[in-house]
Amino acid sequence: MMKKGPDRKIIFFGCPLDSDERHESIQEKLVLKGLEEIIADPYDGIMEIIRQEVDPTLWSEKGSVDVPSWLCPIPSLTDEEKIKTEAFVDFMDCGGFEAYAQQIGDFIETDIFPDIPCMLAVDHSLTGGAFKKLVELYEPENISLIVLDSHTDAIPMSAMAGMIQYDIDTNPDSVHDRHDPFLYDRKDSYNASSFIHDLLAKEVLKPKNLYLIGISDYPPKHAFRIKDLRIEKYVHIFSELKQKGVTMLTKNDFLISPSKVKSILNHIKTTYVYISIDLDIGARNGIEGVRFLERQGLNERQIYQIVDLLRGLLSTKHRLAGMDLSEINPRKAGGQLITGKDQTYRIATNIIKKLLWER
Repeated sequence: MMKKGPDRKIIFFGCPLDSDERHESIQEKLVLKGLEEIIADPYDGIMEIIRQEVDPTLWSEKGSVDVPSWLCPIPSLTDEEKIKTEAFVDFMDCGGFEAYAQQIGDFIETDIFPDIPCMLAVDHSLTGGAFKKLVELYEPENISLIVLDSHTDAIPMSAMAGMIQYDIDTNPDSVHDRHDPFLYDRKDSYNASSFIHDLLAKEVLKPKNLYLIGISDYPPKHAFRIKDLRIEKYVHIFSELKQKGVTMLTKNDFLISPSKVKSILNHIKTTYVYISIDLDIGARNGIEGVRFLERQGLNERQIYQIVDLLRGLLSTKHRLAGMDLSEINPRKAGGQLITGKDQTYRIATNIIKKLLWER
């Protein structure tokens, strides 16, 4: 019989999958390949603190899912030849992320459920596998997905590529390369930028049960007036999400009126919630150890403010089905900055403790 009460335990596990095709990520991997003095898995960086600070009777751990060296944040010396854009693009376009997401779901079913999974990961697309499996176990009408993230993560690759191509054509200061062959004719694959689109398209996730909080990539008003098919396709995705009933609260919405988060959470009707926290929500604002740093996120106090509201949600009529923290870049997390040591692992641990155990 399924355990539904407070006797359910938090079970930590990790997955260091990191098949990032971007040039800067590949260069980081090549420079740091084979180094053993850097914590190569976010799971290890966070669990090191959890083990020291949290009563061990409150949680258990299962370790990290195995990932080949060349797909990890810090590959081995022998994998140097595999660390190239073509290999990572091929992995993505041939369904690599979706296969690992499914593996995560299977792991939750066989090794964790009915306890509560807490995944510590690099690639956010793995959330899709965890959520999909829990939907099967809890039923679609009974579980909502709350995502704290700087990005919407519901953008198909073709729409993203079109937006980038438009930027190249119209922005003299564009950071993108017109001659990059991987900007053209890409498949709409499952990945960290599109996994929510996939969950919605396959009706795994009901739009009314999706809550996106803190996003910074919502198009500005003038973008909806641009007469270019590439931009029209891109902005239509956001319009359609709203039309279908997805709740979207931008970073600016929160900064103007923090109370909107509480109002939004009060509308959740399902018994269970899955909470996914992409740590780029605090990028360049106290958190440097994440993969995407192009947008400045919320500061530490603001993040905790939202987490406290989520804790309040779980203290009343809702139960936690599962959670994760993702998009951690262990090549930078915990490293030394001009201002001192990076606080990514410290803040991640604080989020977990506040959400799960602080009253």
